[in-house]
Amino acid sequence: MPDERKTPAVSTDASAVDAFVREVGRLPASRGSGGRGRLLFAMDATASREPTWDHACGIQGEMFVAAEALGGLDVRLAFYRGFDELKVSRWTSDGRELARLMGSVRCLAGRTQIGRLLRYAADQRRESRLDAAVFVGDCCEEDVDQVGHEAGQLGLLGLPVFVFQEGNDRTASRLFPQIAKLTRGAYGRFDRNSPEQLKRLLGAVAAYAAGGRDALLKYGKEKGGAAALLTNQMK
Repeated sequence: MPDERKTPAVSTDASAVDAFVREVGRLPASRGSGGRGRLLFAMDATASREPTWDHACGIQGEMFVAAEALGGLDVRLAFYRGFDELKVSRWTSDGRELARLMGSVRCLAGRTQIGRLLRYAADQRRESRLDAAVFVGDCCEEDVDQVGHEAGQLGLLGLPVFVFQEGNDRTASRLFPQIAKLTRGAYGRFDRNSPEQLKRLLGAVAAYAAGGRDALLKYGKEKGGAAALLTNQMK
């Protein structure tokens, strides 16, 4: 049965970042330390995301930095855009390569395909090819109950989804926290004015993917600031 705890929305102030990392810290360990983590980095690349796509390209490198000491991180980029287009990259362990892949993407008008992304993540999880997933988006134009069903399937498979919402779309504001709750992941908001905090949050997710809860605690201690304040609350 899905966890009934509340999943807090995370804004851009330090205390909210602390709340997000604390929420991640409550998750079960995803893997033992010393192995390579595998993370699906899934993004909405429809036209509404174009103004902040470059922003996202510039902050993802922290994921690799945070995971390197834990045995490394393999990331696969997935995005939807245009008319029924969903693309998935090869696995990469190089932040510069992921940035290059993201930089080559051009946003195109189209409807969201969040449910389809979650089904893909489920298939990868069943093949033991994923430890965690990140989704970055700003809206949902699908049947929210169907998307919720797909999220519930991921919860049963034990794959947490970390959902980052750009903007304040009403439907997304209701649905995205539910995706996080159903998958036992976490949910946060961001905008173009909070690059450093989003970078730290992505680093926290990467640390969790590579080494579980203990790795997240270590990341918080090393980074200090909001992450450290948050991890201190987990002791």
